[in-house]
Amino acid sequence: MIVPGEYLYGVRQSRHQARYEQWMGEVLPLLDLLAVEEETARHYAGIRHELKAAGLPIPSNDLWIAALARQHRLPVVSRDRHFEAVKGIRLLTW
Repeated sequence: MIVPGEYLYGVRQSRHQARYEQWMGEVLPLLDLLAVEEETARHYAGIRHELKAAGLPIPSNDLWIAALARQHRLPVVSRDRHFEAVKGIRLLTW
């Protein structure tokens, strides 16, 4: 539940908190969330090593998000530009 946790954290900082919390309450039950598995952990370790060697660390939860995205070949939808440093994933911003 890493991604929903990150969204809910962002919602708590929003001036539209009540509206977004209601939306999250309606949408979360409809989502098929990806589980963190052993293969995810391997991607996490690889990405963390690559970024550390490049001097480009990113927050721990974002490492897990990047690992899931790379494992499942999915894009990351975020405004956090540090995802651009992760090889093998595509960042979609809005």
